[in-house]
Amino acid sequence: MATKQVEVRDLDEGSYVMIDDVPCTINAYSTAKPGKHGSAKARVEAEGVFDGKKRNLSQPVDAKIRVPIINRKQGQVVSTSGGDEAQVMDLETFDTFTLALPDGVSMEPDDEIEYLEMESQRKIV
Repeated sequence: MATKQVEVRDLDEGSYVMIDDVPCTINAYSTAKPGKHGSAKARVEAEGVFDGKKRNLSQPVDAKIRVPIINRKQGQVVSTSGGDEAQVMDLETFDTFTLALPDGVSMEPDDEIEYLEMESQRKIV
C-alpha cells in the first residue's frame, strides 16, 4: 500500500491519514497536554475517503502514523449508464474504467472530471 510515515503532530485538517487501514480525510485535529510529566495527546476525527465512514484516533503527538499517498487525476467521461455509473478515460494513460457517480451529480459524455486514485480505489471529486 502506498503510504509514508509522519509524526502525529505534523497532521493538519484536510490532510490524509490511515485509520484502521483505511485512507481518511481529517475533519478535526486537537491536542491536549494532560499533566506536568505527561506527553501531549492528539485527537483526530476523520472520514473515509472512499467509504465516507467517520473514524477517530487518539495518540501521543510524537507517535508515528501512516499517511496514504492519494493521486488526484483528470479524466473524461466516455459514457454514462443512465444511472449511477460512468465510464471514464484517464487523460494521461488513456485507461478506461467505471466509476460510481456522486449523489445528485449528472454527467454527460465528454465532460472532464477530477478523481482521486489510490491503488485500485477511485472516487470522483
